[in-house]
This record gives sequence, structure tokens and C-alpha cells, in this order.
Amino acid sequence: MCVTAVESRPAGVALTPGPVGHRPFGARVKAFVALTKPRIIELLLITTVPVMFLAARGVPDLWLVVITTIGGYLSAGGANALNMYIDRDIDALMDRTSQRPLVTGMVSPRECLVFGIALGVISTVWFGLLVNWLSAALALGALLFYVVVYTMLLKRRTSQNIVWGGIAGCMPVLIGWSSVTNSMSWAPVILFAVMFFWTPPHYWPLSMKVKDDYARVGVPMLPVVASNRVVARQIVLYSWVMVLVSLLLTPLGYTGWFYTAVALLAGGFWLWEAHGLQSRAKAGVTGGKLKEMRLFHWSITYVSFLFVAVAVDPFLR
Repeated sequence: MCVTAVESRPAGVALTPGPVGHRPFGARVKAFVALTKPRIIELLLITTVPVMFLAARGVPDLWLVVITTIGGYLSAGGANALNMYIDRDIDALMDRTSQRPLVTGMVSPRECLVFGIALGVISTVWFGLLVNWLSAALALGALLFYVVVYTMLLKRRTSQNIVWGGIAGCMPVLIGWSSVTNSMSWAPVILFAVMFFWTPPHYWPLSMKVKDDYARVGVPMLPVVASNRVVARQIVLYSWVMVLVSLLLTPLGYTGWFYTAVALLAGGFWLWEAHGLQSRAKAGVTGGKLKEMRLFHWSITYVSFLFVAVAVDPFLR
């Protein structure tokens, strides 16, 4: 986060944190914000707020929306900070993570650990006192799953790491619903399943792009241990299941024509991109011509469209 601190540092070499006075206050604040991975949290909130509209069958209490999103940010931010604390050794060796605050020395490991734990505790109490304890339990469960199950147990041991580790990223759907209803229903369970099957074909294209980084540090992401053809076939399989599951909301009576239309159009384009990637992989295309990042970028647009439709649909029925 502080350019002057890293310009002359060879990639993958961590800095030793210096005295706090040598680390500008503004840069330090930005570094602590970076520990929460704000761009990832934006995506989590995109899946939380629309579900609150669906649960309320209209506009939910706006104060509830505000406190739920704040609690979600604190919880996910704590999980991300703890993830960086645990992964600081490999982050220092990977090009895509070589500028993270612990690697540059802008934040010390101890500071990061205390920061992550504090956010986790604060977010749990926040949810419990201001929303409800069901939402608090779900948020805490998501944090623990991401930190313990994914980061500590799965990430460095199995190529299925992102499949099961992605469960943590599905939890905001349940939290959004429970914050409004203090209960569960089939609607959030279905959307949870959509996000579960969305995560692998969302992340594997990015892993294909940076597989050398993962291979360098011994993280067995699927593209590291399998050929592009195998990865692309798995992407297509998960993509079809994801699209089919997304269409279950309508026959069960939770959504109407608008959501269905968006799910069909957005899902159809996703499948077009997924099959295109598979065709290029089968043909042995590599490098930039594989265009794997097209699906990665579309995956973010897809989930945005789908969940906006979730929020808008109640007003059109």
C-alpha cells in the first residue's frame, strides 16, 4: 500500500516491519482496510442485500439493511485478515499477492492477527445484539469455515479446496434472509446452492491464469494438478448445475417472470462462455488465446445481474 516501501524490493521478498513512525499513518490505515479485501466483500454484499428484499417481499427496513451490511463487512473482513495472517508465507512468494500489507511490512503479523480476531468478535456481537442471534451464528460459522476449514485444512491439501471452501462465500445469502425473518426457508437454500456451484467455475478460470503462482508455492488448485481440458470440463459441469438450480426459485413460487428471464438470459450467456472455453481447451489453445479470464469477469457480472433480479422481482409480481 506504500509505494516507497516496495519499489526497490524484489518480487516475493517480504519486508521486516520497521518502527511505526516510519510507516505513514494514512498508508497504515489503507493497509488495514486492504486486510479486509474490500473488493471481495463487495461481491458478498451483492448477494446479501437482494435476498433481504426477497425475504421482505418488498423493501426491507432500511436500518436493518445498514446494520446487516456493516456486520457482514466486519465479519468477512475479519475472516480475510486471518486468511492473510495464515497465508503470509506463500503470499510473499506469489506475484499476485506480493503487495499485501503483511508482505510489504506495512502491517505486522501480530497486528493482523489481533485485527482479524477483533473484527470477528465485534461482528458476532454486532449481529447478535442489533440483528438476531441466528444471523450472528451464521456469520461466525462462515468466518470459522473460511479460516479453519478452507485456509488451514483444505487450501494446501486438495484440488477440491475451492469447491468446499466456497461454502463460506455462500453464507451471506443465508444471513440476508435470516436478518429479515429470523428463520430459514427453501429460497435462501436454493440461492446458497447457486453460489456453491458458482464458486468453482468463477475461480478456476482465474486459477488457470495464475496457476504458475500456485504451483510455485505448492497449492494444488485444480489447474495446477489437471490439464486445461479437465478443468474446462469441470467448469462446464458446474456451470450447467448452477444455471439449472437458479431456475428452481420460480416453480417453488418465490420469484416470477422477471427473475426467470434474467436467470435464463444471463445463465445462457454463461454457458456459451463456458463451452467456448472448453472448446479452446480441447483444441490445445494456451496462453492469452485461451481467454479464460472472459468467463471470470462474466461470472461477476452474472451474479450481479441474478441478485439484482432477486431484489427487483418482488415489485413486478
